[in-house]
Amino acid sequence: MKREEGTTDVAHEFRLSKEIELDATPEQIWDAIATGPGIDAWFMGRTELEGAVGGTLGHTIAGHTATAEITAWEPGHRFAHEGGSGDFFTAIEYIIEAREGGSTVLRLVQSGILGDNWETEFEAMQEGWDMYLHTLAQYLTHFHPRPATVVTAIRPGVPPRPDLWPTLLAALSVTTPVTEGAPARFSIAGTSVEGTVDYDGLPTVLGIRTQDALLRFLHSGPDRGNVLVLGHHLFNTPDPDKAHETWNTWLTHLLP
Repeated sequence: MKREEGTTDVAHEFRLSKEIELDATPEQIWDAIATGPGIDAWFMGRTELEGAVGGTLGHTIAGHTATAEITAWEPGHRFAHEGGSGDFFTAIEYIIEAREGGSTVLRLVQSGILGDNWETEFEAMQEGWDMYLHTLAQYLTHFHPRPATVVTAIRPGVPPRPDLWPTLLAALSVTTPVTEGAPARFSIAGTSVEGTVDYDGLPTVLGIRTQDALLRFLHSGPDRGNVLVLGHHLFNTPDPDKAHETWNTWLTHLLP
């Protein structure tokens, strides 16, 4: 992934840009970034959208729904939306560009206005997009076009990163130092699961890919309240309520 530097000014306006080369067609990428089921397979929460300029895009996470207005809709080429509330406003634009040889470049530009804690939020967005775009690539490579069940489990007030990660890594049987491609193994609801570390973003995020899931474990850090978030995409689970209950139980056993 090619990273470009983000910029901010004293008015807390911001702009960041990312790009990633994907082994997928523009049509496959469009399906992943501009449909509800596609977005659910790699981004946070649940998404519903009306596919047209002026339509609404809604992200629901932990019972809260944020809405945005679609401002550009050019299938296979360009998709953009904007929205916000209070001190927060953001506009996101995706641009798809096919290259010779079969690969495609996806460019992302996000801009807007952040509140008083803008430095922490800006850093979190930078790290978050690196992880989400990597997850998009993993989805397109290993799971597309399978639908996903999104599981979100949130535990506020967890131990700081130096204390939490050893516990979590041990539960996942991931040895240190952590490296992408390393094996992982854990038990959930009486079932043994094997996987591979597919994303090392420590001390913020760890990604595990299994045969049927993309699992994401995120620690917010002290500036954002030491919150642990499990953001998983499950590709073989027809019952979302049961999946949420199972992973929340797993998290409770990990951090009683």
